Amino acid sequence: MIDVRKKSKSALIVVDVQIGVMSGAWDANRIINNISRSVERARNQGIPVIWVQHSDDELIHESSEWNLVPELTQNDGEMLIHKHFNLAFEKTGLNEGLISLGVNHIVLAGASTNWCIRATAYGALERGYDLTLVEDAHTTAPIELDGGRKIEAENIIHELNIAMKWLSYPDRANGVATAEKVNFTATAS
Repeated sequence: MIDVRKKSKSALIVVDVQIGVMSGAWDANRIINNISRSVERARNQGIPVIWVQHSDDELIHESSEWNLVPELTQNDGEMLIHKHFNLAFEKTGLNEGLISLGVNHIVLAGASTNWCIRATAYGALERGYDLTLVEDAHTTAPIELDGGRKIEAENIIHELNIAMKWLSYPDRANGVATAEKVNFTATAS
């Protein structure tokens, strides 16, 4: 693990808020608005915004579904990470980019809660970062199980919010905050 504890800056990471991902996501319009608000607040406070875009066999690189939703735009100079795995750190330059920016606190938003957000949240904590999950700025689609059973998206989101509030790692802080209340200048709350 790289010692990120010597750093003292936050960054907002926006994961996979792409047309193809958000088209089937629960409460997508509200979540996109909350992500947009988080991006606006981060930029106004001089906090780096890092964009992550996923591609695979179903979400083809540079297809219309691969693009960010039109409500969100990457500004010039903001880091863009392309990934092929759920974990945004896996085989990307994300960790090196965060280190170069002096980041030790990640504020996380995006999709999909049960896959890329969960993997990236745990991956950040395992790498020594403090983490704040923006509790009203991540979403997913329901999961259809065998036998007609279903896990509703709202329950998946709620479960990860609870986990990020109560999870404990040594010498790291983690928590949740709303898009309106997230503190970009402090460690996780």
